[in-house]
Amino acid sequence: MNEKELYSILGYVKVSKYRTHTLKTIGHAYKMPTEIARETEFKTSQVSTALIDLKKKNLVVCLNEDAKKGRLYRCTELGHEILEHL
Repeated sequence: MNEKELYSILGYVKVSKYRTHTLKTIGHAYKMPTEIARETEFKTSQVSTALIDLKKKNLVVCLNEDAKKGRLYRCTELGHEILEHL
């Protein structure tokens, strides 16, 4: 990834407190949306929207997509790279 793409994604994350805090809360762990909501004090719907946005940018991945409940998310390599700049 070149520097321009990195800063574009970094700006995309930083413009939203929901995306920023969701990514930071996941960090190097595996988290469920309800855990993220509890830790950030955001509504679960806000966390879900942030996760959808972060997934579209390949910053997080859902490890058990087929599960209706208990979905686990983790940061991708790109997500960890962005975390270093936050």
